[in-house]
Amino acid sequence: MCGFAAMHGLYGADRSPSAAHMLSFKPILAGANLSDRMIAAVGALVGIALTAALCTAFLPHGPALLLVAPMGASAVLVFAVPASPLAQPWPVIGGNMLSALVGIAVARVIPQPALAAGVAIGAAIALMSLTRSLHPPGGAASLLAVLGGHAVQAQGWGFALVPVAANAVVLALTGVLFHRLSGHSYPHRPVPAAGHAPPVLGVPHPEDIDRALEDLGETFDVSRDDLDLLFRTVAAHASRRG
Repeated sequence: MCGFAAMHGLYGADRSPSAAHMLSFKPILAGANLSDRMIAAVGALVGIALTAALCTAFLPHGPALLLVAPMGASAVLVFAVPASPLAQPWPVIGGNMLSALVGIAVARVIPQPALAAGVAIGAAIALMSLTRSLHPPGGAASLLAVLGGHAVQAQGWGFALVPVAANAVVLALTGVLFHRLSGHSYPHRPVPAAGHAPPVLGVPHPEDIDRALEDLGETFDVSRDDLDLLFRTVAAHASRRG
């Protein structure tokens, strides 16, 4: 009911229930607009093309590919949601590299592919969480290390460095340069917009945000600092309106 009521209020009373129900399947990214999505598309194009070109030109050629598939998923995060904690440079680099190392290790001790794949993903999530490098494409990197066949196995431990870590470093650096040109904060830091310094009073304390997150028991793809800035900025606009 709450979801339908929200959709009803958002799209207007003239929408039929079936129309509102269909609209509820539309993906939503808070703050995103068409211009941002087009900039993200250009960024991903540049990021992947540059990563492939540089790694092909400068890395030693071996039996493995010089551009790995997980970089495609990493590019989506880096260029489409650069404010996400999952898209920051350390998760991009560390999450992919550490997960690849996990996959290599698991493949060496568990010969059964299905079991090895499951163990590799679970261990990769645990290691990324412990090292604050949680990055969804890391799961693909660990699977690639387990199921990549002879080309990956021939690389041994070096596969985690070349091409995985090398790809990730080039992609992250490309993201830093691209977002500086496009006006986004990357590596992301929550900074108030010019002329919109939020007030300190009348908004939740950061500890209140921590407790609210604990009460909800969910994981959100946004940092506590960004939530704090969002609440303060909302309070600033509310005070001006009032």
